[in-house]
Amino acid sequence: MDTSFRFTVNGQPRTVATDPQRPLLDVLREELQLTGTKYGCGEGQCRACTVIMNGKSVASCLIPVSEADGKSILTIEGVAEGENLHPVQEAFLAEGAFQCGYCTSGMILGVIGLLKEKPSATEAEVMSRMQKHLCRCCSYPRILKAIRRALPSARK
Repeated sequence: MDTSFRFTVNGQPRTVATDPQRPLLDVLREELQLTGTKYGCGEGQCRACTVIMNGKSVASCLIPVSEADGKSILTIEGVAEGENLHPVQEAFLAEGAFQCGYCTSGMILGVIGLLKEKPSATEAEVMSRMQKHLCRCCSYPRILKAIRRALPSARK
């Protein structure tokens, strides 16, 4: 039986009627057409599905839409401000920190989410958190360079 849920996505109020146990990832991609958030494993192990919910990064494949009710969600589509990329996006672009790009939105939101939770996070804390994110193309050296490049400006 479908239930109605209200939440804010990328600053816009949204309402969906769906099964309460349906993964937030499916709702974002299928109902709201926000396809930047990717399905990777369906188990929260790869973090390609990372979004920021109420200021914390979460694996949207594990979150039932019922848990998002009344909350604020940020997807990769809502990170840039107009034509201005977020510093983490700029760093990923400058360092070529992607190959196929499938994991990129989750990686970017993982860094942004950690810095929202803990603005003064050390490089070691950021790297520890990012170990949860998988890149099947093995672009890790460029991803690490991008993260290091982004940290000073992303904290501002």
